Amino acid sequence: MDALRNKANINAVAYLRTSSSTNVGPDKDSERRQREAIDAFAKAAGYEIVDSYYDAAVSGADAVTERPGFSSMLERLLSNGVRTILVETASRFARDLIVQETGHAMLKARGIDLIAVDSPDSFVADTPTAKLIRQVLGAVSEFEKAMLVEKLRGARERKRRETGKKVGGRKNYAEIEGGSEMIALARKLHRYPVNGKRRSLNEIADALAEAGYVSSAGTRYTRAAVSRMIERQKGGV
Repeated sequence: MDALRNKANINAVAYLRTSSSTNVGPDKDSERRQREAIDAFAKAAGYEIVDSYYDAAVSGADAVTERPGFSSMLERLLSNGVRTILVETASRFARDLIVQETGHAMLKARGIDLIAVDSPDSFVADTPTAKLIRQVLGAVSEFEKAMLVEKLRGARERKRRETGKKVGGRKNYAEIEGGSEMIALARKLHRYPVNGKRRSLNEIADALAEAGYVSSAGTRYTRAAVSRMIERQKGGV
């Protein structure tokens, strides 16, 4: 908290949420209590509240990106440079711990700080539960990536079996425009020596470049690329 008091003139937005519609309205104390707590903290810690966003009658278990107030707030934060959100408590941000962790991780990835004014370290504390959730979420993310790679590999294999052609990955040089002519020239240059001396791979690459055959980046082909053109490989040219 002492470190927070050293900050001055830091712009922030307030985020408020009420779960039940019965607690929404000017005669209810939920919104007022949240604003008072956030304002008191901001004054003591050197923050200036430049705007506030309120999700009324929105469950704390709902994903943060599905909340209209939160979505509007995020859109503004990403466009105006404000990078701090103040909430009354961590549960006001989200009651579900997984929603808390995923929401906080999403904001952190965008350079946005999230502070619960009743306990400023709530979202960064390494509690056993928080660690477990982060580990599970990380494992799920890795699993989803592995499954996607496997699905794409399976799709390529099915396409290859159906068409008899290579699908995805690096193209054979014969598959690019003018590739067959380029390969024929490379092999010819390799096959026939000059003044009794066989051309080096670099010399062949230079000759190809002079003939207008260059890589997709517009540069001369490498020695390895020329070698692949000359050698017949299994499954391609």
